[in-house]
Amino acid sequence: MSALIIFGLLIVLMLTGMPISISLGLTVLTFLFTMTEVPIEAVALKLFTGIEKFEIMAIPFFILAGNFLTHGGVARRMINFATSMVGHWHGGLGLAGVLACALFAAVSGSSPATVVAIGSILLPAMVKQGFPDRFGAGVITTSGALGILIPPSIVMVMYSVATNTSVGQLFMAGVIPGLMLATFLGLTTWYRARKFGYPRLPKATFAQRVKAFHESMWGLFLIVVVIGGIYSGVFTPTEAAAMSAVYAFIVAVFVYKDMSLKQVPKVLLDSASMSAMLLYIITNAVLFSFLMTSEGIPQAMAAWLIDMGLGPIAFLLVVNILLLLAGNVMEPSSIVLILAPILFPVAVALGIDPVHFGILIVVNMEVGMCHPPVGLNLYVASGITKMGITELTIAVWPWLLTMLAFLALVTYVPAISLWLPRTLGMM
Repeated sequence: MSALIIFGLLIVLMLTGMPISISLGLTVLTFLFTMTEVPIEAVALKLFTGIEKFEIMAIPFFILAGNFLTHGGVARRMINFATSMVGHWHGGLGLAGVLACALFAAVSGSSPATVVAIGSILLPAMVKQGFPDRFGAGVITTSGALGILIPPSIVMVMYSVATNTSVGQLFMAGVIPGLMLATFLGLTTWYRARKFGYPRLPKATFAQRVKAFHESMWGLFLIVVVIGGIYSGVFTPTEAAAMSAVYAFIVAVFVYKDMSLKQVPKVLLDSASMSAMLLYIITNAVLFSFLMTSEGIPQAMAAWLIDMGLGPIAFLLVVNILLLLAGNVMEPSSIVLILAPILFPVAVALGIDPVHFGILIVVNMEVGMCHPPVGLNLYVASGITKMGITELTIAVWPWLLTMLAFLALVTYVPAISLWLPRTLGMM
């Protein structure tokens, strides 16, 4: 009954058009003060301690690093490198877009940032070369979603905060799935380009490839700094985030010189604004999680599902359906912070590995970012391409079906997620 009242109240508030963060906070306060005897001091204490975790500091640093890279010409150099490597294949610029998105995802941690950085440069070039608008938009919108799967990933940090799972293990677990999904999206792009006879670029010479790599080397080296630093134990994921922000600043301002010192305050302000928004959502979600736990809802749900005889296979199918439905009405951060604490105890009780479960949730979030009505990548791509959401939705379907097939693979083959962290001795 408590669960019905809580979720009913939350849905009603969300349907009024109220931001999810405020809906969460009002739901918790209304229920606590009218139906329980929890003192107001406990609420204030929970609000404060909710964002006290060391891992949360990684979020503003990764956002800052992504903003420096987006404004600092790193994306353009990565596109040139990707084009020199795969541009001569069928649908060359489209394939270069997938590769460039994968590379930029490995330094930004954000899907919308990846779509903006790569799409704003590559999409006009694709149209100029003779690609249909829909083809380019479909490639960049879906490949941009790699931003939250290939580490570093802000959504993985959110999952870690919600479930106390190791960020380092999650980052390493995302490497193989990220590369596999990039490959699948690339194959879909290549197949459609070959089928419809889309243009190819002249094959780059070895010297041109070396030159393109040399120019993009400073941006690509950030991948080594973050992943290499975490794996070698030189620093924690949170410290890696701080290192990436400082490194991105140095590269953008002093190495590539695409950004002047006068532009730095604006980047800092934009990053602070985005960080504050996410931290506000986290604070209210932590309070919501506290309410759920105090009412014993996750434990009751776990017991109910186990009593029903729902095994791991059926449970994971239900989770996927639930998360895909949630992706229709909420953005990834809110979904992870609300549903992960509820579903996590059930997954653990059924013997599902927490890291595998985290990667499964992240892949679901990727799919959610590419379909309406609240797919963030769709809105970002719409702003770049000036296409309507309906037209974009039609454009992304071939790649979205590829992502759904990959989701099924990741769900039922845990080794895809767990092989690398286990091989590296992290689990």
